[in-house]
Amino acid sequence: MSADNCDGNVSVPLRNLLNSIQCISDRVRDGESNASHGAFNLSNFWDTLNQAVKAVSQEATKLSLAFSKPPLPSQEDGEKLAESILKSVLALSTVYYWLPKSQGVSLRRQVRDATVEVLEGVAQLLEVILSSPLQSLSQEQLTSTGTVWSACDRFAQLPRDNRAAALVVLSAQIGVVKDAIEEIEQALSEAQDPFSDVLNDDQEGEEPRGNQDTYWSEKDRRVIGPCQGLMKASAACLRKLTSAVKSNGNVDTSQNVAQLDDLADITKEISPGVDDLALCLYPPMDYSGVESNVSKLAALLKKVLEIIRSSHVCGESQLTWVQFLDGAVDHNLQKAKDLIEQDS
Repeated sequence: MSADNCDGNVSVPLRNLLNSIQCISDRVRDGESNASHGAFNLSNFWDTLNQAVKAVSQEATKLSLAFSKPPLPSQEDGEKLAESILKSVLALSTVYYWLPKSQGVSLRRQVRDATVEVLEGVAQLLEVILSSPLQSLSQEQLTSTGTVWSACDRFAQLPRDNRAAALVVLSAQIGVVKDAIEEIEQALSEAQDPFSDVLNDDQEGEEPRGNQDTYWSEKDRRVIGPCQGLMKASAACLRKLTSAVKSNGNVDTSQNVAQLDDLADITKEISPGVDDLALCLYPPMDYSGVESNVSKLAALLKKVLEIIRSSHVCGESQLTWVQFLDGAVDHNLQKAKDLIEQDS
């Protein structure tokens, strides 16, 4: 808070509070959960966590209002306010630590990220208040207060168990892979050889036509076909797995919880693999790079399908598409390699 607009004494408890919240946030981001002894009541956890989040939201509102117009709180009032906020923040982080890994690593990561977002929002609000001249409620302070509210509201949308948490991961992957496929399709529909209408015998000498770095040759386009097939197999795998988790996924045993984590973790590698393959397809096409990325994505998909096959989400009806996609991966990989080797 600048020296010309406030008594420096009131900024001391706020600075101490900011330091404390930043330390708590770092610990939540990097810390481990408490060991779970006996049965863990997930429903009770959510009730208590939501109450803690609501308290932080209310405290952030009180803080913002206290510094929205003159006169400033006294040092004593500032200390009480800081103490009350710190108490709510500590309560939130403590409740987060109740959630054991046995409830699912995917679930815990998403609750952790949401908790850190709230803590960082409160820290940002404090920084704005400490650095803003106190003339009236600044737009920056309004925005920061709204950021805390939004972060708190996000808790209502969090997955309530590890099955739901795995579905959140899968949904995000589907979106990214779908975008990559659509971008390549769009580029293919728009791109053309700018000299394709020039007859070969109109060219003098053996100079190549134009700048071939900017468009695909016929061979390039043939190679792209099975690469697109592999990308579409990735998308199909994610869609089918999502459906299988919705139908068969459960968190009744620690083994099932762990399997859902394994599925979520391995599928998070699919969209980067698809992106890497898509990027190397643009002209000028480097065939060795394409072959490398095709092989990597195919190997990853085979691994994903194997993990699906051995998990509790794979019933008789799922085995059919697992086997079909396994064959599609092999087919597209071999076809891409054959086309790359042609005329080389």
